[in-house]
Amino acid sequence: MDGKNIKMEINRCALCYDAPCKKIYKNVDPERIIRALKFNNEKGARILIDNDNYLDKNDNNDYKCPLNIDIDNIVNSVINIDKINIDEIDLSTEICGVKLENPFLLSSSIVGSRYEMCKRAFDYGWAGVCTKTICMMPINESSPRFSALKDFDSSFIGFKNIEQLSEYSLDENMNMIRKLKKEYPSKVIIASIMGRDENEWKTLAQEVTKAGADIIELNFSCPNMKHKGTGSDVGQNPDLVEEYTRVVRNSTNIPILAKMTPNITDMRVPALAAKKGGANGISAINTIKSITNVDLDTLIPEPQVNGKSSLGGYSGRAVKPIALRYIGEMTTCNDLNDMYFSGIGGIYTFSDALEFMLLGCSSVQLTTAVMEYGYRIIDDLILGLKIYMKEKNYSNVSDFIGMSKNNLINNDKLDKETIEFPKFNYDKCIGCGRCHISCRDGGHNAIKFDEKRKPILDASKCVGCQLCKLVCPSSAIDASQKRIPISKCLFKNN
Repeated sequence: MDGKNIKMEINRCALCYDAPCKKIYKNVDPERIIRALKFNNEKGARILIDNDNYLDKNDNNDYKCPLNIDIDNIVNSVINIDKINIDEIDLSTEICGVKLENPFLLSSSIVGSRYEMCKRAFDYGWAGVCTKTICMMPINESSPRFSALKDFDSSFIGFKNIEQLSEYSLDENMNMIRKLKKEYPSKVIIASIMGRDENEWKTLAQEVTKAGADIIELNFSCPNMKHKGTGSDVGQNPDLVEEYTRVVRNSTNIPILAKMTPNITDMRVPALAAKKGGANGISAINTIKSITNVDLDTLIPEPQVNGKSSLGGYSGRAVKPIALRYIGEMTTCNDLNDMYFSGIGGIYTFSDALEFMLLGCSSVQLTTAVMEYGYRIIDDLILGLKIYMKEKNYSNVSDFIGMSKNNLINNDKLDKETIEFPKFNYDKCIGCGRCHISCRDGGHNAIKFDEKRKPILDASKCVGCQLCKLVCPSSAIDASQKRIPISKCLFKNN
């Protein structure tokens, strides 16, 4: 079975809870290996095999995968990967001066709403949790409250919620924080709060500080609030951001994060207002106002609540590029270079997390991935990051925070004087003609398709846009790795 078919098998796997396939093998946990591969952690999957007899089966086991996943071939596919020793890798980092055992936090949402849930997350290995936003207003939720756009394997592409804040009382939330801090003193508790006026912001800040929270996150960004002057209404108003941040700053001695809304043109404006008000750092992004889909039979957008719907917050894989955009703009802003950043938005794998960290985030926060796959994903976040650090010879997480910032420049500063042509690998080419179609109808008509069903580049028309590389289903097109000055491209017509 080749790599592409292996990937298809992995994507078919349901990643069952307490997977019955664990009973098949004597020396390996196939569910754990498949999960590592699902989350782009091939080298981590190899570490999970530590016995030469890894395909030995238990006697008298008649279990059969209900989806007929080819487990043997999946497990066998990683055995030739070099095994890496990561025993000494240290993932500790900090958030506004507060130490974290690793960079991975649960973001403010349902996944951090109750004591039992936070306890289970801590036991799995999460470094901290940002509570579901604590407030002093009555919260009534809708049913249903979620919808999703799905990929061919039923995984979420994007996820919409119309949920609001914590439905628990102030006292209940304070008891949760106190209990968690007593039982898990090394874990970090970030108390997310939202008030309707200065008095509520002050009261909430004082209460969570007394309860033992390590950090306060100011929710200036929830897109689903009905009360005027709350949620993203505040995040879009720099004056209110500064005012409420200053109220909290004067009410507590612990660090403050201001959580930004993406439902705005320039996030740097409210971020600077939060800094002026006394915030120590920025967390971003919250969810994006959205309509995910409309049911073509009922004509009602999803989720349908007794025949109606509303705008909601969009999250999941689809929002990662938008989140990275906002993070990149803020971390490269000179006036914000002394602020701490915690990245949020579309993080599923360790490589997703790394992208935020390379742009300047010392921690990352997750929700949608946890809602889809559970707290167990922390295993591969930690394992993948450790392998990356080992291979790059990084001794501390701080060694690579912000390493990509200097590579982000304005478009007018990019090289416009050279061209990088595509290069065809005919051994991989399946003769589908996708490159020809896309270049002809969406590019510069620079790829011809010959009688042998092979692409041929017309360099006099090619502008080096690399669209052909992106659409090729067999990875048969690469960049040439050589940039040619336009002045030397005598064959160019334009």
